[in-house]
Amino acid sequence: MNINESGWRPERPIDGDKVGPGAKTFTGNRALMLEEPLIFEIGGADTTGVDLPEPRNLDSDRLGGLARTTPIGLPGLSEPETVRHYTRLSRQNYAIDLGLFPLGSCTMKHNPRLNEKVARLPDFADIHPLAPISTVQGALGVIHELGEWLKALTGMTAGAMSPKAGAHGELCGLLAIRAALEAQGDARRVVLVPRSAHGTNPATAAFCGFEVEEIPANADGRFDLAALKARIGPDVAAVMITNPNTCGLFERDFRAAADAVHAAGGYVYCDGANFNAIVGRVRPGELGVDAMHINLHKTFSTPHGGGGPGSGPVVFSDALAPYAPLPFVEQTAEGFLLIEEETAGRNHAESFGRMTAFHGQMGMFTRALAYILSHGADGLRQVSGDAVLNANYILRSLEDVLDAPFAASGPCMHEALFSDRNFGEGISTLDVAKALIDEGFHPMTVYFPLVVHGAMLVEPTETESKASLDQFLGAMRQIAQRARLGDQTLKCCPLEAPRRRLDETLAARQPRLVWQGL
Repeated sequence: MNINESGWRPERPIDGDKVGPGAKTFTGNRALMLEEPLIFEIGGADTTGVDLPEPRNLDSDRLGGLARTTPIGLPGLSEPETVRHYTRLSRQNYAIDLGLFPLGSCTMKHNPRLNEKVARLPDFADIHPLAPISTVQGALGVIHELGEWLKALTGMTAGAMSPKAGAHGELCGLLAIRAALEAQGDARRVVLVPRSAHGTNPATAAFCGFEVEEIPANADGRFDLAALKARIGPDVAAVMITNPNTCGLFERDFRAAADAVHAAGGYVYCDGANFNAIVGRVRPGELGVDAMHINLHKTFSTPHGGGGPGSGPVVFSDALAPYAPLPFVEQTAEGFLLIEEETAGRNHAESFGRMTAFHGQMGMFTRALAYILSHGADGLRQVSGDAVLNANYILRSLEDVLDAPFAASGPCMHEALFSDRNFGEGISTLDVAKALIDEGFHPMTVYFPLVVHGAMLVEPTETESKASLDQFLGAMRQIAQRARLGDQTLKCCPLEAPRRRLDETLAARQPRLVWQGL
């Protein structure tokens, strides 16, 4: 316990380690960085912030034994205490509105406020999925127009707007492939997945009942075309290729691989999570793609992660269009129709069924369409160009102080990949990531992709200015030089964060899930 000069003891002890290496204060706060205890430390189970009358005529038998018989064990707080608690916690969070968010393969870019304003228009935000079709013509028009844009940008024939995330879109594409094979009476069940693909690809294929086989990567960080061709046979149902791949490289042998798979009677799935790097410049349909999902929350501004939900529309080639899921929007002379019958529509005559109960994420559709229309075709082309330019600026600015395993493979696409190869004794990728927190940056993606030891994957996105990139590069160069010299103080980072470094391994293996203070 800490005792001040008057002899008064604060109710809670002050832990200097909680607030970094600076001078300890009586409150535990450091100026405007407020020390916030757990909510259980603020309130107790014997208090409450509201007055509720005792329940009358409570029939426990009617509740089927569900009536609570023991205290709930949650702390009671007043409204000011509750608001202050969560507001203080929010100030310790990092966000794209605070600074660069360099997560590789996640595309954490600025979301234009215009798109947010459109998404909040009541006529879109407040509609009900069971509203009569005649009353939601505008919403159906948005879904239809967005779908037309996605088909035009990818060079594909049909689209499914209902999948709600990238992995959900992968599932949609694989289900369409399975339906096509079943319609042909073809029992092939092997899906080939390169090591450079997203980890959700093999998981989705296995979930659909396929057998997954890995295709190795070559020294350039791309899939090995010779190994792929050698494995293709009558048992191969499809290949799933992420392009650009998880190493931030364009798969330049994609068309050759697609032709070989098609010649053997298989299908080609493209993971379009990284479409942000090629939108407006490459139409995947012209590379031989049969199905591809598009993460609206990566390429077209929809909020990512906690700001979601996401959305993962899927586009299809002529070969798979008849098997696309329901429902879909069709434009007629009388207006927009929502087609939900399997027998309706030339492009969905053999649909495998539904992906969701309703029609997808309306808020994500409005944001994405607003983004597309405000940029236009030339603007979207500039988006991908700027994203690639920024990533290559990061790559070439750090390759002299960090190992860049594929720097000799040519320009990268949307993200730059580094490794821990030249770090000093005992220094790890995690140490570098933690040191970035002290510099005021959210760490980059670490230990992914798995094909590179100690990987550090940086995606600057197209919305960062040269000034913000230079600040990040300055911090990274300083930390990288310390890592190369084996500076052991890196293992103590972060030192300036609200909490010192946590034992993440212990937390994962022995999580403390129950509050012991009550």
